[in-house]
Order: sequence, then C-alpha cells, then structure tokens
Amino acid sequence: MDNNLELSLVIPVFNGANSIGRLVDHIHHIYRHLHFEIVLINDSSSDDSEAVCLDLQEKYPDTVTFIHLSRNFGEHNAVLAGMNHAVGQYVAVLDDDGQNPPEEILKMLAVCQSEHYDVVYGHYLIKQHSWLRNLGSWFNGKMANIMLKKPKDLYLSSFKVMNRFVVDEVTQYRGAFPYIDGLVFRSTANIGQIDVEHRGRESGGSNYTWRKLIKLWMNMFLSYSIIPLRISSIVGIVTSFISVIFMISVFVEKWWINPDIPLGIPSILVTILFFAGIQLIILGTIGEYLGRLFLDSTGTPQYVVRYIKKKDKTAP
Repeated sequence: MDNNLELSLVIPVFNGANSIGRLVDHIHHIYRHLHFEIVLINDSSSDDSEAVCLDLQEKYPDTVTFIHLSRNFGEHNAVLAGMNHAVGQYVAVLDDDGQNPPEEILKMLAVCQSEHYDVVYGHYLIKQHSWLRNLGSWFNGKMANIMLKKPKDLYLSSFKVMNRFVVDEVTQYRGAFPYIDGLVFRSTANIGQIDVEHRGRESGGSNYTWRKLIKLWMNMFLSYSIIPLRISSIVGIVTSFISVIFMISVFVEKWWINPDIPLGIPSILVTILFFAGIQLIILGTIGEYLGRLFLDSTGTPQYVVRYIKKKDKTAP
C-alpha cells in the first residue's frame, strides 16, 4: 500500500462508454493538486467500455488502474474488486454515469477527516434517478432500518467515502454475495453523511432493472441478518396458534351453538392451502439460506478478474 496516496476513487463501469471518459478527464482536472488514483472496474459491459477504459489507462498511466472482469457480477461485486486493489488512505465510490460530481468527494473527504468518521455517505438533495430506482432505494432503505439497524435519518447511497480501516474490514469478506453497505454496518457505527448534488445522467438510462433491484434486496435481506429466520419462526407459531383457535371455535359451534352447521369441504381446503403456503414460505427462506451457504462452501467467486492494467503493465 502506498502510504503517501491520500485518495482512491473506485468506479464500477457498466455500459458507460459514453460517460466514463468525460468523468475521468474531469477528475484529473479538479484533483490535479492531490495525490490520488482511479480504479476502473469493467463489469463485462456490452458496449465499448473496455476499449474506452484501456484508452484512459494509456492516457493517465500513473493514476488509472483498469480491472476487467470476466463476466457480469453486479455492481457490489465490482466495487469490492476495486476496493481490493485500491491503495489510498481513503476510498471514494462513485457511479460511472456522471451523476455523482467528483467535486463533492472533496467535501465528503474533508468531513470524514475533520469529524473522524469511518464512512461518510452522500445524501442527495434532489434525486435524479428514475421512479423505479427511487422506489427500490426507498424500500431498500426501510428494510435496512430493520435488518442492518441503520439510523432512520441516514440515506444509503452508492456515493460514499471510507477510511482505510473500513476498507480493510470490508475486503476481508469472502462470501459470494457482497452487499457493501451491509459490510460497512457490520464493521462500524461511526458513520456520517452530508448533503451533495445529484446530477442527471449524461447519457442512456439506468442499468437497474426490477431483477437487479430484487437481487440487491435479497442480498441485504438474507446475507447479513438472521431476522428472516426469526420471522419465519414467529409466523409458524402465530399460524399454529390461529389454527388451534379456529379448531376450537369450530368444535364449540358444532356441538353447543349450531349442531346442524355443515363442516364444508371448501373451508377445509382453503385452510389447508393457507397453512401450506405459510410452510412453503418458511421452507423457501430456509432453503435460500442453505443455498447461499452451499455456494459459499463450494468457492463461488465474488468476481473473476480477466486482466489488470496499471502503469503500462498487464497482470493476470
């Protein structure tokens, strides 16, 4: 690790060929008096991102490291790959689409240093995301309040600055399903946030689909807490109690209130289907946990690096 390097900027790139070049040029312009590095991670983009990133590494060989992943692993896996290769005393994470102004990182870094925070999140004053992304972020934040014990007034964003202590703790994770914010909260409670600008995308649309948002939520929901298992146990106890009450009420009504009432097959079928559904939900939750344990135990990788290019040197 270069102890003289103050800041590493980790930027996961996915179909960002039209924006990443301007972003990297802008960073070099405003950070020209700072000892920094940029780590670009191409998460198997389908456009020309690889070629653009290689050109940027050639243009800025002393400051840009390029990591090319062998397939698409997802944003959090790509960020973790970048954090594993970042050597700065502080590491900033920002998107490749120009929505996170690099100027704001200087403010976040100053607060992180002056207030001795381990992590500083950027809180968007006016969000420029799509309604789908905003809905997913809102739901994810509400669940994080429960699952990760996140403070209610803290907004989880991908725009953040971390000190070396947290980076070293986060990168010790070896599981196949990283969720960066979950790893942060597992490492520290010394977290701050400041208001930052959030710009519109320079080109294209959001890369987040319903499928990716659900996958992200599942990572947070199942990988960093056993609360779902506890909820399953509580649901099982409550439904069992309800079923006992229901059977007692049917017995009382049949023998003491209305002996002529028929015990209909439809009501029995509905009851069976209801409790069968509850059982399947509980079994599915347990199965998801076991499946993740199985994938971790078989060595499912967080990411696979095809090659790294840094300072005119190519490494496998």
